Amino acid sequence: MAADVEADPSTDEEGWAWFDRDQAPKADSVLGEAFARCFRGGDGEVVLSHLRTVTLERALGPGATDAQLRHLEGQRQLVSQIINLVERGRAGG
Repeated sequence: MAADVEADPSTDEEGWAWFDRDQAPKADSVLGEAFARCFRGGDGEVVLSHLRTVTLERALGPGATDAQLRHLEGQRQLVSQIINLVERGRAGG
């Protein structure tokens, strides 16, 4: 009977390669540039404006349920992330 051997995550280079801090700035730059390209021009501005309106500028009334608040906050987080990546990409880094 073979003994169960637990994998050592510190030696799992493929599984942890994404966590390499030296690669993070390059990956962020590439991602930001990609978002900036996707949202450049008039159509991109229309879409970003719409996303801001339906999430960041939206207020729920006092009768909003916990689920509605959590859903809107998730949407706001995603739109904020998109806007930040677009701005970083436009700034060149």
